[in-house]
This record gives sequence, C-alpha cells and structure tokens, in this order.
Amino acid sequence: RPCPSLSLVHSRRKRHCVLTSKLAHGKLALVIQGLTRACQLARQILLLAGRSLKVCLCYSEIEDQETILCTSVNNVVCHGIPDTRQLQDGDIINVDVTVYLEGYHGDTSETFLIGCVDEVGQQLAETARKCRDEAIAASKPGPPLCVIGNTIRYTHTHRIPLLFCVIYCSYFHGHPDILHHANDNDMTMGEGMSFTMEPILMEGSLELRIPKDKWTAVSADDKRLSQFEHTVVITSGGVDILTKLPEEDEPMPIEV
Repeated sequence: RPCPSLSLVHSRRKRHCVLTSKLAHGKLALVIQGLTRACQLARQILLLAGRSLKVCLCYSEIEDQETILCTSVNNVVCHGIPDTRQLQDGDIINVDVTVYLEGYHGDTSETFLIGCVDEVGQQLAETARKCRDEAIAASKPGPPLCVIGNTIRYTHTHRIPLLFCVIYCSYFHGHPDILHHANDNDMTMGEGMSFTMEPILMEGSLELRIPKDKWTAVSADDKRLSQFEHTVVITSGGVDILTKLPEEDEPMPIEV
C-alpha cells in the first residue's frame, strides 16, 4: 500500500504525470508502454477483487498482500486498510489498486455496492463514475488543466446539487497537481502527459478526520463517499485510458 513518505516521491512521479517535452519520440513510446503494462495489471487485479466481494466477506480477505490495495467502506474517504471487519448488506466500498511493475506504477479504483444499497447511495456511486468519465472525455492536448475539475463540478452539481467533491491532495502524486474540484489552473494539457482521474464525492460536509492509524481519512460527519479512478495519457488525438482493458466495452457493474 502506498505510503506518503518523502523518500518515495521522486521514484513514483512517473506514475501520474510524465512531462515529455524533453523525451525523444522513441523514449516516450517506451514510457507509455511501461505505464500501460502496469496499469493493465492493476486493472486485472481490481476486476478480480471486485468479483470476490459479497456480504460477510472480511475486508482482509479481498487481498493476501498488504501492499496491493486499499478498501474504503462507507464513510472512509480514502486509504482504508483491509482488516477483519465484514462487509454488510447496503455497504459502499471503494477498492483502490496500485501496482509497481518494471519501474512504473499502475493505479485504478472502483466503487462497488454490496447487496441492497439505498437509492441515494446508488446515485452517489453513479454520479462519481459519471464525473470521472466526463472529465476523461474533456481531456485532450490544448485545454487548461482546470477543465478537469470544472467538468467534474459541472457534472455532479447538475446531477445531485448537494454533493461535494473532496479537495484532497498529497505529495504522493507528481507534478502537476490534478485538481478534481473547480479551479483556475491554466497549465495546458500536452501530448504525453499521464495522470489519474479520481474524483471523490461526499454526501455531507467536506470536513475530514484522521483516526488513530494516522493514515486513513474519514468523513467528519460519517456520511458516505464514492470514488472511481482511471490512469490516462494525453495523446495527439485526445486521451487514452491506460487502466481500461480491451474487453471492457461496457462500464463494469457496481452492484455485487
């Protein structure tokens, strides 16, 4: 599981943003190939984990390696650590997978609905996925990076006006910061840039707290959250989703 340690920052910058103005075309192609392999592996692991989810499954049963994924259930904003608690009917769980393969990181996550989730919870998850997908669709060479956050803001306010998008950044992600809320970042998207699209939507307030483990972030009012994540790369023709498998023509189901 990724740990926000200063010693890891430089080795992990390639995962989220490759600034390619100094890379020769051949080198850029190799970088994208490496990123793609890592991202495809992460997605395969996520799909496998998703198929295992069910009521009464212990969080820790989803993985047998501590460093592969995070499980964030209901009020957990992100970085949930798998433990012996069991999934309950009506839970919302985000599974976030990060892998390190041959010098590159792959990162992807999905929210899954366990059993009978209420209508508000279903709308929360569907809107979070819609926000991610619309932000990806708006990405291409030329527009400023603020288009990403502003698209997410527009999407969730027009679907469910009372939702909030978490303002959560850390130095685990490399430069530039990809903000998933409304902003005015005028840095231009360019071919070869790679980063994650991972908006987190909250039912309640934006206030967070960190429990005793000093790692997991939870909502201060215990309201639920939903997050969906893809790693993408900006191409000459638009954007490619590196964490989408060739066979994923349709969105993966979130009800389990």
